[in-house]
Amino acid sequence: MPVSLRLDRETELILEKTARTLGESKSQVIKLSIRDYCSRTLEQRANRPYDLIKDLIGTAASGRGDLSLRGEEILRERLSRKK
Repeated sequence: MPVSLRLDRETELILEKTARTLGESKSQVIKLSIRDYCSRTLEQRANRPYDLIKDLIGTAASGRGDLSLRGEEILRERLSRKK
């Protein structure tokens, strides 16, 4: 599918230098660059919020083993003490 784009001078120079260095056409360098960028972006966006913090889960302890069972009750107690 034909696509056209305009490049600023700096980007055009980098593209030309990269194509010469690799012995590829500018079109091929653009295709590879877009594919790489899009793949990395989609991979990062596919991460769920849990995936972003999973290495942190379980690394800090509150000292209370009953928070998951009594979390709401404990929060109410603390809020009532502040009043």
